[in-house]
Amino acid sequence: MTERLEKILSHAGFGTRKDARKILHKGLVTVNGTVVYAADFKVDMGTDQVAVDGELLSSERDLYLMMNKPADHVCANKDGLHETVFSLLEDCYRTPYFESRLHLVGRLDIDTEGLLLFTTDGDLTHRLISPKTLCPKKYFVRLQKAIAADERSAIEKKLQDGLDVPAEDNEKEFKALPAKIEWTEKNDEVFLVINEGKYHQVKRMFAALGNFVTYLKRVQIGGLCLDPALALGEYRKLTAEELELL
Repeated sequence: MTERLEKILSHAGFGTRKDARKILHKGLVTVNGTVVYAADFKVDMGTDQVAVDGELLSSERDLYLMMNKPADHVCANKDGLHETVFSLLEDCYRTPYFESRLHLVGRLDIDTEGLLLFTTDGDLTHRLISPKTLCPKKYFVRLQKAIAADERSAIEKKLQDGLDVPAEDNEKEFKALPAKIEWTEKNDEVFLVINEGKYHQVKRMFAALGNFVTYLKRVQIGGLCLDPALALGEYRKLTAEELELL
């Protein structure tokens, strides 16, 4: 499929189409090694090679980013009170093209850290968040009260059977799908794997068990794990191998 060269440049993060035309007029853009000045020049990114100032543009059709979300940032494009996760992205991902297409795959609460996915791929998003998919999500949880060893089997059974979770705010009560808890060396730290994404779900589930979550971090979605090298607020593109895990 061919597209106008100015549109391709804008999509690649070179600003608005007006900005793209300025780059073209300077003679900085080549298509298959030939300088092109025309904004309406048609290009097929599947077969043509486009370069700006000697650097080849990626032919990827969709964008996939992994972020280690920090606390105190909301999962929204705009918010009048708090910083958003989109404000952490570089300007090249905040062009009109990305502003209309780049979105989050699910959300995390403002005080929750960890694995957050951004993409322009609507099909992937639908597949991961659809209730029919039952995509597992793994969280590291720090609790207010330690869980004694002799309490573990009862908690495991309640989670496996499907916990009855009370209503909260405007959200109705619900019966959680079977969940798995993984114990650590510390009695007040666990991992919880759930297969859905209800409002404040992890916090509400532990509240139903008579405990309180003091720290929460998502560490895995499907087969994709958070890159431990990413500091809070940092992000990077997914590799082809990581994309396959989703």
